[in-house]
Amino acid sequence: MKAICIGGAGRICREAALDLVEYSDFEKITIADINADAAREVARWLDDPRVDHAAIDVNDGDRASALIGEYDLALDGTTIALNGRTAACIARAGAHGLNLNGFGDEIEQDEHFRSLDRVFVPGFGMTPGTTNMMVKHAADSMDSVETVRVSHGAFRPIAFSEAITATTVYEVAPELPGRVVYENGWFVRVPPFARPREIELPHPYGTHTQYIIPHSETHTLADFLKDKGVRLIEVRGTWPPANMQLLRSLYDWGFMRNDPVCVDGVTVGVMDVISAYLTQCPEGKVTDLYGCALHVEVIGNRRGHKIRHVLTHTHPASDGSEPGWEKLRAYTRCVGIPLAIGADLIARGRVDARGVVSPEKAFRPMDVFNALQKRRIFIHEDIMPFSIAPIAQYARTA
Repeated sequence: MKAICIGGAGRICREAALDLVEYSDFEKITIADINADAAREVARWLDDPRVDHAAIDVNDGDRASALIGEYDLALDGTTIALNGRTAACIARAGAHGLNLNGFGDEIEQDEHFRSLDRVFVPGFGMTPGTTNMMVKHAADSMDSVETVRVSHGAFRPIAFSEAITATTVYEVAPELPGRVVYENGWFVRVPPFARPREIELPHPYGTHTQYIIPHSETHTLADFLKDKGVRLIEVRGTWPPANMQLLRSLYDWGFMRNDPVCVDGVTVGVMDVISAYLTQCPEGKVTDLYGCALHVEVIGNRRGHKIRHVLTHTHPASDGSEPGWEKLRAYTRCVGIPLAIGADLIARGRVDARGVVSPEKAFRPMDVFNALQKRRIFIHEDIMPFSIAPIAQYARTA
């Protein structure tokens, strides 16, 4: 099979391409990006005879679809704003596909993918993606589910790329309709920095105050767990403390509204200026601690007993002790590797679903966990009676 990595020159998607090179049986892997020079550099960095590069612009749907049509599967590493267009191009091309973000526009292509006997999985990185698998794993062992809390810490610079800056600004946008919790059968919209909760992340990340964020897990898990009687689903996240302090100040002072301001006769959105500054200044490209930390809590009932199932994950340190995981790569590899694992599972026929389907309906948790373990990314579990000390603590192994 042949795979094309769209937005493949990006910091995260190139890690997915590297994983395909190291672990998959794809006979051809193309790094496709609107920046042809950057795609060429990534292909050179991967240094594998199966890898080549191409220029692509998903805004030119006809040409993009024609190129993607030469491949069996497409990995979409583009920004949130482009996900709907990219999914449309992949559908027109007749390829399987998946992306990192999963924010909803992809569902418009469901019938098209079904008609072609193809699958597209939106949102398969660390979160959404691996978190969905963690919840599914816990929920599958329960007779009913009451509460799901998904939390994560993304320890990376606030603006190491334009796409990451856009994601950060998107998640704190004041009027964003998709920032919701699922509560007693309803999706309840909440403002930025709503429902603070202290979450203890695995070492070395520690405990952080986390707030509700607009992630697709809220919607896909509500659908997946509807027959289990789920009553509450909350998805939270945090970034490094300095990032959170900055974002809170920008929100409190109204900058996140992106009101237009006039400077020397030129009118521009104030947040657009700040975003551009962050992507260009050194402070926007460094942080003290790098990596990703997941924390999932599922409360439900099993054989008449109420239990609390907590799952976390760990990965190689970012301090240089593990080659290839230094600093920012401890974050980008964590997010990019699940995308590659999902692509490989589709290619190997491990996904039976067709159309646009959520991670919960596409993948088996143990397929994902075992693949992560081979990359030295581990899923850990604590199972305990609700509100009582742990009765089982262990790492999930193959």
